[in-house]
Amino acid sequence: MIFTNDDYTVRPLKVSIGCYDFMRKYAAPHRFIEYCRRCPAYGARWGCPPHDHDWIERLSHYGGVLLLGTKITPRDKALPADAAHDLMRPVTDDLNRRLLDLERERGGVALGFAGKCTYCGETPCTRPQGLPCRHPHLVRPSLEGVGFDVELICRYLLRVPLRWSSDGLLPPYLVVVGAWFHHELCR
Repeated sequence: MIFTNDDYTVRPLKVSIGCYDFMRKYAAPHRFIEYCRRCPAYGARWGCPPHDHDWIERLSHYGGVLLLGTKITPRDKALPADAAHDLMRPVTDDLNRRLLDLERERGGVALGFAGKCTYCGETPCTRPQGLPCRHPHLVRPSLEGVGFDVELICRYLLRVPLRWSSDGLLPPYLVVVGAWFHHELCR
């Protein structure tokens, strides 16, 4: 169902795939960890790498993957690129909540959408101080943060190629995507 408000239009995206095929086609942890190392959040947030275990190995034991995403099309075509976080936040919060609900109600593992963790608000993350996460029941790594190629996932599975800003303005649309790894039959 497409939803429209004063700021944007959102279109939900959803696809199921067997875990083996998903891993074979879209996992590239050695390539993506190098991108993550260049990010200032690397090792500074609990949802970001490095992780204390091999996520790809852990996830490979599941039978299926449900990808949930949202295509966000801003009404204002002249928004600056730095407006992306504010525009995406309500959508990402909803996506992450839905993924965590699946994990809690039906088992499996949720991976959320990348970006700044919002669970602590303005309070800095505890990770740089070597303290445990304040919200371990909520914080999950992103698909990118464990080594999946989200650009290929969006293009070939969700059928919505990612667009990037090149002129300091938001691209024509934004895409958020997360996943639920499970043992249920794929439909």
